[in-house]
Amino acid sequence: MEKEYIGEFEELILLLIVMLKDDAYGLAIRNELKDQANRNVTIGAVHGTVNRLQKKGFIESRMGGGTESRGGRRKRLFTITASGRKALERSRNVKLNLWQQIPELAVNKI
Repeated sequence: MEKEYIGEFEELILLLIVMLKDDAYGLAIRNELKDQANRNVTIGAVHGTVNRLQKKGFIESRMGGGTESRGGRRKRLFTITASGRKALERSRNVKLNLWQQIPELAVNKI
């Protein structure tokens, strides 16, 4: 499992789970994808991806308490695992290494 790679959408969702902390649930992730990455996706796409990330061992989920505003329904809250953090670090390091090898695309030149 340590050598599992993540796709770009999986990476975005992992980053948002870390960013959202205790408020990382499906609809919040979907809203942040729109706000932060200008990605308009269905809630089904988010749920499918978090299910896949959970099967890979990159995230864990737990059920939060029900709220009156949700008609008593509970939220499924996500947290990143140590393996998920390692996958993010691998992805970041690969990309940074490639960017550093292309001087004409250096951050200050774009």
